[in-house]
Amino acid sequence: MSDTVEVSLRTGKGSRESRRLRRQGLVPAILYGHGEKCVDLSATREAVEAAVRHGSRVVNLTGAVKTAALVRELQWDTYGIEPLHIDFLRVSASDRVRVKVPVHLKGECPGQKAGGVVNFVQHEVELECTADHVPEFVNANVAVLELGHAIKAKDLELHGARPAGDPEEVIVTCVLPGKKVDEAAAGAAAEPEVIGRKAAEDGEAEAGKE
Repeated sequence: MSDTVEVSLRTGKGSRESRRLRRQGLVPAILYGHGEKCVDLSATREAVEAAVRHGSRVVNLTGAVKTAALVRELQWDTYGIEPLHIDFLRVSASDRVRVKVPVHLKGECPGQKAGGVVNFVQHEVELECTADHVPEFVNANVAVLELGHAIKAKDLELHGARPAGDPEEVIVTCVLPGKKVDEAAAGAAAEPEVIGRKAAEDGEAEAGKE
């Protein structure tokens, strides 16, 4: 279920106005997307932090505007304590969106019992999915991770979503201490022959004989 965030219109702009809003317990925001004009908004810090705690990526905006919106970007202060600014993107349930979500490890890794060490390479992954099915997180099932193997983005429990980037991106590995998974050997094909290269080399060899 999506969180509801009440928003108000704001007329002032600039860093001074933003600081004033934050002193009042408000977070400056902007709403854009779907070919409509941008709207400058503000929301209470409590509502924003509640949505973050619940892992909400899509929220229902009420008050000055009424629409479903994707939390496109949320800026924090240097210490990651106070939200400074939030970008909302208008969406409908059927819109396909790209979002980054955390990866959680699930299960016990059999490769560890064989002396391996689990390396958590990527703690989040970018996905493409519909706005009404944005997961709070996705699992990497390390219960199937054997020694010397890796779990890639395409192997995650995606529940209808799909990797927005390289599906071969390595997420988790299990290797012996001091060893590395040879990603080049695991995921890369042999170097393809460049068309015409062999013919050129043969021609150079013939020329050398003359």
